[in-house]
Amino acid sequence: MSATEQPLPTAPRTHRWPTAAPDGLVAATLLAFLATAGLFYVNIMAALVSGLVEGMNLTTREAGFVGSANTYGAAIGSLVAVFVGQRVAWRPVALAALILLIGIDLLSPGISHAPMLIAVRFIHGCIGGLLVGLSFTVIARTASPDRTFGMLLVVQFGLGGLATMTLPKLVPAFGHQILFWSLAAFSFVTVLMVPFLHDYPVGRIQRTIAAGPVRWPLLIPTLAALFLFQAANMGLFAYILGLAKHSGLSLDDASTAVGLSTWVGISGSLLVVVFGSRFGRHWPLVAGMLLTLGGTLAFHWSSVGHLYMLANCATSITWAFVMAYLLGLCASFDTTGRTAAIGGFVSKMGLASGPFIGALFLGQDDYATLINIAVLAFALSIPLMLYPARVLDAER
Repeated sequence: MSATEQPLPTAPRTHRWPTAAPDGLVAATLLAFLATAGLFYVNIMAALVSGLVEGMNLTTREAGFVGSANTYGAAIGSLVAVFVGQRVAWRPVALAALILLIGIDLLSPGISHAPMLIAVRFIHGCIGGLLVGLSFTVIARTASPDRTFGMLLVVQFGLGGLATMTLPKLVPAFGHQILFWSLAAFSFVTVLMVPFLHDYPVGRIQRTIAAGPVRWPLLIPTLAALFLFQAANMGLFAYILGLAKHSGLSLDDASTAVGLSTWVGISGSLLVVVFGSRFGRHWPLVAGMLLTLGGTLAFHWSSVGHLYMLANCATSITWAFVMAYLLGLCASFDTTGRTAAIGGFVSKMGLASGPFIGALFLGQDDYATLINIAVLAFALSIPLMLYPARVLDAER
């Protein structure tokens, strides 16, 4: 915790059971599950798209639109959270959202018509996005948002890697239902965790760097970088198994490679958990983006199994690493958590736009162009994220 980020005294808690220390690692883990539950399908997007193609006989484009609609709904939900996150009691709203998500996930396997499934998953996304946006406002009320966002990515990449390795192999045996059952199970586990979280009232953290009005000249380029970074990553990741198949790799080998590389990506978020903003954000972002560019370019040689694995590992590490710092930047521009929620909305828009844009190219299996577009988006995001990072580092 820096000298400019101090928790204010809060009223004594009256919970009927113990709650985790509000700024400790246990609380960070619980908050990570809460923020992941509404958007866990993003972490298994590759498995979801592949499973819908294999299990429901959807085209790659239709499956991509299902995932995209789900995430566009999440963007709308997270935008709502920007306006209501400071005005509602977050705990009962979070529990209600989780219960609704479980219900929709259990109903989704019975829908075989692609347009109807797209509509239902859009509604699911709206509810999940509200939950994620609300969670981001709560995370912004912790003493070290960078560290908590780092733990969020540890959870997402760890469980996402496991799901990506296992779910595509289970679809032939259990059908595409297993995809939605796994999402419902994750939400149920999260319901059990919510009562053990601190109240996190508005304004519990005093950040002198964020005093006064929102600093839009710094926030706007941060949001633009966040959108480009997320769109480029998800535009590739949603079709990463299809890229492997197109390049001549087997589905089993590809899903194992993607799952293992996702676990390797945990190291990126762990670095943020350990160091936080101790060394600033500018130079860590420089290093992360250089590795991102190299790893993405390597996907052009996906027909070589080792290079496919290496590219996945590099981009997984930097996705977790850079995202934690970008979300931490967003949380640094006010004390209520509103800018963190705005960052959540922009992040969802990027995540949704990537698969949508990718679907437009993959009717012709033009993976090379998709890779090149991702590289261009990453390159454009670099100066946008480095400017606010350098300014905040200078003010620390």
